[in-house]
Amino acid sequence: MAPVTNSTSGTVRREPPPLPVNELRLLHGFQLRHENVAVTVPTNVQRLLAFLALRSRPQHRTTLAGCLWVDSTEERAAANMRTALWRARRIDGDLVSVRGNYVQIGSEVRVDLHEMMNAARHLAEPGGGGQTEATPDQFADDLLPEWYDDWVLLERERLRQLRLHSLEALCVQLTRAGRLALAIDAGVTAVACEPLRESAQRALIEAHLAEGNVSEAVRQYDSYRALLRESLRIEPSTALRDLVRPCR
Repeated sequence: MAPVTNSTSGTVRREPPPLPVNELRLLHGFQLRHENVAVTVPTNVQRLLAFLALRSRPQHRTTLAGCLWVDSTEERAAANMRTALWRARRIDGDLVSVRGNYVQIGSEVRVDLHEMMNAARHLAEPGGGGQTEATPDQFADDLLPEWYDDWVLLERERLRQLRLHSLEALCVQLTRAGRLALAIDAGVTAVACEPLRESAQRALIEAHLAEGNVSEAVRQYDSYRALLRESLRIEPSTALRDLVRPCR
């Protein structure tokens, strides 16, 4: 963000960063935006871009073709990949980078998944949570929820665990910082993602207690206890019971 000096007052203001030319969204569903306008993308190009965005390293053409077109012959898979690459370049030449036999997502393509993972890593750093600008919305959505390829399913579950840990950490850190409305939002989002997860329930109950809403804390505990009994025929942990016992 470049500083700009006002010629009359001498004050310095900062211009907002320019919008990315290409923005790829994989959370909640696939969408490609070119200069902030949604673009219609063929299915084979969608799969190519999504796969490359999920990989941190350049992918060999043979590996890429074999993973994306597992039911095709080697020759047919290679042809499919060449077609997908050609169509991607027709949309924008910077969407993918091809060097020899290796392909990767374009370096200037903004990917919402990458931003979410960076925010999650920052939350996990010692002392990093108090400085983060992360919000619960960043961790609310699943990866490509309507896709059922094996490579998507494996990554979706890994990212679901990352999202849950991030939401819990965010809830705890926002509670400590006194930003209780956002803390409760993070806790509610975590519980919605996995209602049986006790660490998420505990973070939310602690946020309610910090806000002074004892009745909400007890209601949340009782709801969780009933869910555990119905689903797993077990009780909440002693630590969680001790948390709400003084409220009784």
